Amino acid sequence: MIANPRGRPIPKTDHRDTPAYGLAEAARYVDLASATLRSWVFGREYPRRGGKGVFRPLIEIADRDQSLLSFNNLIEAHVLRALRTEHGVSIKDVRSAVKYAERSLSIERLLLRPELRTHAGELLIERYGQLISLSRSGQLAMKMLLQSYLKRIEWDTSHIPRRLYPFVRTVSAEAPRLIVIDPLIAFGRPVVVSRGITTAVIRDRIDDGESVDAVSRDYELDRTEVEQAVVYERAA
Repeated sequence: MIANPRGRPIPKTDHRDTPAYGLAEAARYVDLASATLRSWVFGREYPRRGGKGVFRPLIEIADRDQSLLSFNNLIEAHVLRALRTEHGVSIKDVRSAVKYAERSLSIERLLLRPELRTHAGELLIERYGQLISLSRSGQLAMKMLLQSYLKRIEWDTSHIPRRLYPFVRTVSAEAPRLIVIDPLIAFGRPVVVSRGITTAVIRDRIDDGESVDAVSRDYELDRTEVEQAVVYERAA
């Protein structure tokens, strides 16, 4: 369960916690290697003297038995990507930084919280920097990167994520928001914002030999929207 700002729990039956994405599919949508996301949601073993150690998961997957992630899990993976992929630090250090910030601020599931844009984010980056010996300038750069990722998330009035605008070409907060993942649209599959057409459908039509102009006319989309949908699908 996720606690809202006034402390009242939001039921796990919330559609954003509904199992909806296979592991490989979720990894594509947030531009991660499947093996990386797998280690985040299932943990992994690592060799150590006298046997094996185990890293516990960073993300509580929506349906562990069926290996299915929820929309909220996508958000958590999106935010973790900002921390984990830039410096290649261990899962242990990332988890330690997140848990430290959660304990210090009494915020449950910090990776879903808009408070990351304020003091919670500063505390997380400070702890993260201490664990990996990141310089002050490095911490500032990491904070700016985290903010870029957070600006791609839209929160509702209860301060719970409702939409994710994934990066298409570059990691930039100012990049156009032409593609969106909304659990209430197209069963949570990526769509073009203006028309709600899934990016997969557009990709398939282009792969079948249709021109960008033809697809644009049929769906009343700009060429840029069609091109961005294809780029997103091919990158994913």
